[in-house]
Amino acid sequence: MDATESTRDPLVIRSLEFIGPMATPTGWRPESKWPEVAFAGRSNVGKSSLLNKLVRRKRFARVSNTPGRTREVNFFLVNDRFVLVDLPGYGYARISKERRAEWKPLIEGYLRSSKELRGIVQLLDVRHDPTDDDRQMLAFLASVGVPTMFALTKIDKLTANQRKARIAALLDSLEVSEDQVIPFSAVTGEGRDELAEAVVALVEQPAWRAGTAP
Repeated sequence: MDATESTRDPLVIRSLEFIGPMATPTGWRPESKWPEVAFAGRSNVGKSSLLNKLVRRKRFARVSNTPGRTREVNFFLVNDRFVLVDLPGYGYARISKERRAEWKPLIEGYLRSSKELRGIVQLLDVRHDPTDDDRQMLAFLASVGVPTMFALTKIDKLTANQRKARIAALLDSLEVSEDQVIPFSAVTGEGRDELAEAVVALVEQPAWRAGTAP
């Protein structure tokens, strides 16, 4: 990265450290002393690829041919400034019902209990309407009240006319404003800086749970 690109980059990654995983709703998790931004989505939505592109690391988040392998909440300290939280992918049909039943309380337990959570980036495949699993997740996020941004992945797979129609359809379906939605491509890098800027903005916000019980 040259100096000019560095000055434009909303999120220059100077250090990136894996802190550890949270395997159960009441299990170990990092001390809540840094702002946290979480990423969630279906197992095949392209979350690992998005995270790799966001932090400009090819193998930061493992990209697997078998969706659903991430079974823990993983915590990464970025620039000694904030924690990026990679939530387990949900909704993969080939994973047993028992395993999927384990992930629901894990994800919900983290989102309910994190005192330093600043917001969540919810990933949706731009080519498809939200699934029942997506809508359950969105309903849960609304019930908790966590600030939510939407990354519409795989935008490169659509033509200009298709993407315009799909984005409009999703805005209508989600009932959110356009400034909450970021079209994203892990292939072309489209949306990377917009997403980085959104993450930085979330980090700089005060804790939304301030003054309330977790």
